[in-house]
Amino acid sequence: MEDVPTDEAGDAFIEISVSDPQKVGDGMGSYLAYKVSTKTNILKFKKRQFFTMRRFSDFLGLHDLLVSKYLRLGRIVPPAPEKNIIGTTKVKMGSQPASDPGTGVNLEWVENRRASLERFLNRVAQHPFLCQDGDFVNFLESDQELPRAVNTAALSGAGVMRLFNKMGETVNKITYKMDETDPWFNDKITEVETIDAHMQKLHSAIKALVTHRRELATLTGGVAKSAALLSTCEEHTGLSQALSQLADVEEKVELLRSEQANSDLYILSETIKDYIGLFGAIKDVFHERVKVFQNWQHAQMQLTKKRENKAKLELQERRDKLDFAQKEVEEWEAKVQRCQKEFDNISAEIKKEMERFELTRARDFKSTIIKYLEDQMAHQQQQMKYWEAIVPVAKEIA
Repeated sequence: MEDVPTDEAGDAFIEISVSDPQKVGDGMGSYLAYKVSTKTNILKFKKRQFFTMRRFSDFLGLHDLLVSKYLRLGRIVPPAPEKNIIGTTKVKMGSQPASDPGTGVNLEWVENRRASLERFLNRVAQHPFLCQDGDFVNFLESDQELPRAVNTAALSGAGVMRLFNKMGETVNKITYKMDETDPWFNDKITEVETIDAHMQKLHSAIKALVTHRRELATLTGGVAKSAALLSTCEEHTGLSQALSQLADVEEKVELLRSEQANSDLYILSETIKDYIGLFGAIKDVFHERVKVFQNWQHAQMQLTKKRENKAKLELQERRDKLDFAQKEVEEWEAKVQRCQKEFDNISAEIKKEMERFELTRARDFKSTIIKYLEDQMAHQQQQMKYWEAIVPVAKEIA
């Protein structure tokens, strides 16, 4: 990272983990809290190692704060995990006490959310500017409860207003087309949309693979049980032993296939899902640039009107209003200059952000693919060992 002061001669680092989801309270007023642990050498933080407890709405509130401060500047803010109303309701309605490990906290969607929250914080932490934001530092370091982010509630009034605003933004994206003068943006927007579309197809295919792999694991378990039952009633001793060992192998393979399905989901599918969200954040940044351009064009139109109005007053020799008209012209000239500067700044910042994003994406995908391939190969090699071990037994059947 750049521009990050440290108290060590080495590179700056920050590592964040999210763990121990805990149900707090009972009924519909309950919620899940997560332990957020941090290790860092960045001087912005008071300590080098610390932890705090945060609820899901705190993460959403942090995301909204970062967006409100940095989106307008052209910086890519990693998206927060999506809400899961059905899963949340299941946990809220669970009858077990919060301290009971069987409360449903270990449900798959909770693990998915925990991992997503961890990736969200680490993506923010790896950004050279976002990692030093005061709200982000306070989120990680403060042991006090954060102000309730009520606008993150799915059915709150503020949430409904945000939904309407998003609908308006979507319509604006569709209807307004700016005259692009920089071919880099046209090329990059096309590239982002193309990659995003392919990633969504890949994510759907991997989700289907996870489903089928789990179905295959279940069917393999069924074969194991059937072979075990058959071995108990088989009179031929050698054949009975072979069937018993076949049942044992199929049972082990069932476990391996379940682990492979988890590998498909947690290593590959969730990474792709993250990047689909990140490409959505990139599109938001590009659209923010369009909004800045709209403001600039509006200011230019107003300046033209003010100049025309001043010219009319001069022709009419309305000297009593000329001073005010001149002042309006000067104000709009200044606003046009500010808007143009803001447009130039956000355009330059987006190019820097995209360069950083592409480097990070290449690094992420390399490590993810290698980890996924190594995991799949390890499972395949283990399967081969199981099947090779049973071949001599099958050959000995007289």
